[in-house]
Amino acid sequence: MTLHLYTSVKYLKGVGPKRAEALARLGIRTVGDLLYHAPHRYLDATTVTPLAQAHVGQDVTCVGRVASTGVLPTHKGLRVFRAVLRDDAAGLLECAWPGQPFLERQIKKGQLLLVTGPVRYYHGRQLVPREFVILADEGDAGPERGLVLPVYPATEGLTHRQIRGLIHQHLDALLPLVHDPHPRALRDAADVPELRTALGAVHRPAAAADAEAGRRRLAFDELFDQQLVHARARALAKRARAGIRFALKKELTTRLKEHLPFELTADQRHAIREIADDMTAPLRMHRLLMGDVGTGKTVVALFAMLLALENEYQAVIMAPTELLAEQHVATLTRLLAPLELRPDLLIGRLSPAEKAAARERIATGASRLIVGTHALIQEAVKFRRLGLAVIDEQHRFGVEQRAALVEKGDAPDVLLLTATPIPRSLALTWYGDLDVTELRERPPGWGTVKTALRTEPARPKIYEFIRAECAAGRQAYVLYPVIDESEKADLKAATVMAGRIAKVFPELVIGLVHGRLKAEERDATMRAFRDNTRDRGGDRRRERDGDADRARRAVRAGAAAPAAGQGGPGRGGEPLHSPVRRARGGAAARGVRADDRRVQDRRARSRAAGNGRVDRGAPVGRGAAALRQFRHRPAATRGRAPGGGGDHRARPGAGAAGARGVSGADRGAIRAGV
Repeated sequence: MTLHLYTSVKYLKGVGPKRAEALARLGIRTVGDLLYHAPHRYLDATTVTPLAQAHVGQDVTCVGRVASTGVLPTHKGLRVFRAVLRDDAAGLLECAWPGQPFLERQIKKGQLLLVTGPVRYYHGRQLVPREFVILADEGDAGPERGLVLPVYPATEGLTHRQIRGLIHQHLDALLPLVHDPHPRALRDAADVPELRTALGAVHRPAAAADAEAGRRRLAFDELFDQQLVHARARALAKRARAGIRFALKKELTTRLKEHLPFELTADQRHAIREIADDMTAPLRMHRLLMGDVGTGKTVVALFAMLLALENEYQAVIMAPTELLAEQHVATLTRLLAPLELRPDLLIGRLSPAEKAAARERIATGASRLIVGTHALIQEAVKFRRLGLAVIDEQHRFGVEQRAALVEKGDAPDVLLLTATPIPRSLALTWYGDLDVTELRERPPGWGTVKTALRTEPARPKIYEFIRAECAAGRQAYVLYPVIDESEKADLKAATVMAGRIAKVFPELVIGLVHGRLKAEERDATMRAFRDNTRDRGGDRRRERDGDADRARRAVRAGAAAPAAGQGGPGRGGEPLHSPVRRARGGAAARGVRADDRRVQDRRARSRAAGNGRVDRGAPVGRGAAALRQFRHRPAATRGRAPGGGGDHRARPGAGAAGARGVSGADRGAIRAGV
């Protein structure tokens, strides 16, 4: 029978109905699946330890001839198979396999055996093998060097040794079936081997480096296929509906640049050019603008919105919280004052009359630039001519919420903003059908963050530091990992510690913010802190988009908390001091930021350059979960040899096949970055 990669695995010698059923549980149904069933780790047996030098407590690999075998019972009824090995240096070492008396039928006297495992002391030195390989029968010569043994993902009724034997038995027949789809020029540019060579090295490596080179080639293929699928999805998404082709008139944008109180960074200028190129093209823009706090995403988005306004279109920016929307309005009002433009605001806390008036202005086109929250996606909101939708903190909106805003217009361009630090390589995979622009450079005047570790005995000094900073007109906030105390974890809670802090600082007004408060109460406390009318305490759920630029000092405890408190400090030019307090249990978190009124002008310039906020949520985790909907995961994310080869089950192009198998809802989730 002629073999093909799509031939059922049950036609291979050594695969019966039961074994085929077990292989199917591993996703192996064809001979191609078997060929691409890669080891998830390797045992490096290339360095062999002489039997006499195997010491107790070591993890060794040894080779020796079987001098004697036997099965010995223990007083508990356990039967132990034992074999004594002898090597060329006349060294002896006993090997024991507890509970495996059946090995007496496999391991015979005179065979050359390779064993790897820990050496223990039990009536002398004794090795308990994790792995063994019969290298030669009695009278046959063994290999001249050690081996790199692949360890395969296994299942019930099928051990990794059986899988290894099956693959090695048919490897020479399967490799000729493979054809490399990549030209040599591409392979050389990517520094990856030819596909047949790579598969041979994965299953039968001569050295650990060969296994790693083969794994890299399979990882390259899977990621390459995945990028092809994403590129196709991106092209289809753009061509699904013709986009708006804006004209680059440079009227409002030029005037804004002339009146900015700061110089744009090189990254900002580059981002503006990329966005302008997208908006002036006939296809729809679908771009992710990614940058950490203070890199100036807001002002870049403003240039894009003004380009839409120049072409008689409306532009909207949607924020996840009312406080952030109000902050955007304040920033945009300040920057647009020389242009005699004023943004309109639509949020939930407006009175019914104010909401109705705002909706009327939006529907008639009187409002050209709109800022709002989820109130923008209500059915009652109608846009006259929406040309650009900007979604800030995009990961905090659901897929349907983002789609609802975009559907308010006739194929408007879409710009997503995020301050969450996503490695570019992961961003290109996760947001594969988005164009990605990254801002790295911070504007001049951004302060530094100084972090120091403080233990519990330093708490009184930390409190005195806080008191001195607040007395100087600055502000402070305290972060805790949980809202309420729990018997399950020794963590300090925001609700409890707020009362204690109030006793420590009776001269200060202490506010409490956490995720269980009503939105009105939480926003009122945040506004009071923003307006410098109180000091604030809260758990890590605190709003990170508050304009907390005045906070110049911070104190935290625990390992996870520092990322949550980096949203606003550092903009005023002064250094932010962030002592990290190691609490009992290593869990509580507290932070302090402060304000210095003498740096108002510098702070205003820096804030105008980019009102970035930090949200160290878990998009990577969510993105990984979404990508796991693919049948074949990228090999680059799995283990490496030795001790960690990737679990590659895909055929060539399996990444693409897996991606095509994702449902429309899942593709939408991946496309939206959920």
